Amino acid sequence: MQRDKAALAYHGKPQVQWAYELLSEFCAATFVSVRPDQRDEPVRAALPQIVDRQPGIGPIAGITAALAEHPKAAWLVVACDLPFITAPILRHLIANRDPQRLATAYRSNHDSLPEPLCAIWEPAAREPLLAHLAAGKQCPRKFLINSNALLLDLPDSRALDNVNTAAEFSAAAMQLQQGATLRLRIQYYALFREQAGRSEETIETQAATPAALYSELQSRHPFQLAREQLKVAINADFSDWDAALKDGDSVVFIPPVAGG
Repeated sequence: MQRDKAALAYHGKPQVQWAYELLSEFCAATFVSVRPDQRDEPVRAALPQIVDRQPGIGPIAGITAALAEHPKAAWLVVACDLPFITAPILRHLIANRDPQRLATAYRSNHDSLPEPLCAIWEPAAREPLLAHLAAGKQCPRKFLINSNALLLDLPDSRALDNVNTAAEFSAAAMQLQQGATLRLRIQYYALFREQAGRSEETIETQAATPAALYSELQSRHPFQLAREQLKVAINADFSDWDAALKDGDSVVFIPPVAGG
């Protein structure tokens, strides 16, 4: 991104402030997780903070610091680069929480793996997480894979899409400004036509880029080809996977074709 993702403004204010206010609707107390060198950054300095106790190891540092700060509390953890997350998504997560598990998390719509940064982490997770770190492991997703975490299906396929590039930021900001839903015409050829059982369809989607759209279509149809095996065209012109989609676009995903 080459910019501070927490400071990007999708909703008229820095995303970290917007996310803080959203979570404050559901939590008795809300904090921003920061590295020691981020404490005085202007946007973060205006909000209550929990400072990493083991900086440099990624998001798991923030989770373990929170569990250490208030060891009897369960923590609703949300990343600051999720512009499409909504109150209903958090409400659904909370309503389905199982406090007898180490965590309750959503299952990724893209790869079915746990999403550790939109999850409720229970107090009982603290010691196992510290043991995970002591074993030289720093990935909270792998921790959830190997724990008794409750995994929920994501009600909104786009809700946990994060933003990692300038092009994705522009596409996401445009889509949010336009009201989030796009009407797209999808055309299918060769293998995709057989697998989809049709030559085209018109769908309403919240996908802002061809990459997000293809992931969504994989949940609708038995498309097995990896994105790297395909080309994509928008309105009859070859396109990048992170190009911004617009309402009314025609999109074609082109599979490999045998022969010359």
